Amino acid sequence: MFTPNLSNTFLLMKQISYQLHDLPKVVKFILDNTKSKIILFDGPMGSGKTTLIKALVKELGATDEASSPTFSIVNEYVTPQHKIYHFDLYRLKDFYEALDFGIEEYLDDSQAYVFIEWPDIIEPILPENSQKIRIIVKDNKTRDLQIL
Repeated sequence: MFTPNLSNTFLLMKQISYQLHDLPKVVKFILDNTKSKIILFDGPMGSGKTTLIKALVKELGATDEASSPTFSIVNEYVTPQHKIYHFDLYRLKDFYEALDFGIEEYLDDSQAYVFIEWPDIIEPILPENSQKIRIIVKDNKTRDLQIL
């Protein structure tokens, strides 16, 4: 069941609980409540980061089916209005690998959406306006999503 729980605690965090069938509502919630096009996804392995990003890519109008960029590091999608870059930084050994492939250029593209899984490795170069989303696994079916 989709239940918005808007909290006014610290930094005005917004939180929702959801299940897989709620993804369209969760995507709308994210797009309506994030302040930046650079969105960082934090959550444990298997929490649904890639599944959520696939739904975002689809909602934003990409005609290509989104997939995990685990081995390619980045996937690019084009919509009529924007480019979308989806990063999975799990395999990077350090922040310098991100610099080597030019991640800063992607972060500087103010017209593009940039979705980053496992963003902690590049924390020193993330723009201040980046929006962090935390996914918390409640049980096999339920997740809490916090927009920080």
